[in-house]
Amino acid sequence: PEKGEAEIQAIASDMWGNMARLAAEYIFLDALFDYDPTAIKPGRIEVKGADHFLEIASEVKPHIVFTGHLGNFELLPVAAATFGMNITALFRPPNNPYLADYILSTRRSTMGSLLPSMAGASFALAGVLENGGNIGILVDQKFSSGLETTFFGRPCQSNRVLATLARHYDCDVYPARCIRLPGNRFRLEIEDKLTLPRTADGSVDVHATTQRLNDVVERWVREDPGQWMWFHKRWEISGGRRKRPSQAKAVPNA
Repeated sequence: PEKGEAEIQAIASDMWGNMARLAAEYIFLDALFDYDPTAIKPGRIEVKGADHFLEIASEVKPHIVFTGHLGNFELLPVAAATFGMNITALFRPPNNPYLADYILSTRRSTMGSLLPSMAGASFALAGVLENGGNIGILVDQKFSSGLETTFFGRPCQSNRVLATLARHYDCDVYPARCIRLPGNRFRLEIEDKLTLPRTADGSVDVHATTQRLNDVVERWVREDPGQWMWFHKRWEISGGRRKRPSQAKAVPNA
């Protein structure tokens, strides 16, 4: 919000460039991922926090990994599968059914288990965690009738499902992201697990945790604003469109 008009236009241009690359990269995900930890010369993919990938893969307990729509975020579940993580990724299929079938078949060949985002998906995710599996969730989209939170200092509504699942299963939560680098390269980064806010009785605080996720994504976006999908209408509130400050009028005293 503190950017000037020229900076905003530059960010928008970078974002559409990232989107064009992402669209072209969809069908080459398996070829793009060339990470080799033993290679002397780095390839197209570099990984920061590989020990966390290995730790999650080796632990016989549920974990949650979350990310945002940054860089080529589709490469993260490819990395998880490569490191042997038993992970189920929640994704939103395209509206076009033919394109959706094609992309789903392509993704399944490289990403392990996939779960379409639809009614009942939260129960399916709970089933995965119940059986000691791991789930991956995108947390940066608007969610109608979600929890009241803030993002870049502005009110928004956020999905509570990750925090609710973390509270119920008391599992570790890891932030992960993809950063697009110069020269058609990528850095996949998984950070240290979050210390989740707790209530007085020791359980995970759902509202505070959901806000914490927003704060993490905001930090990422501030570092690489042109790599985030700004067109998600993140700040649209259900029940009516938000008015611009210039449109708001003072209510006269009754």
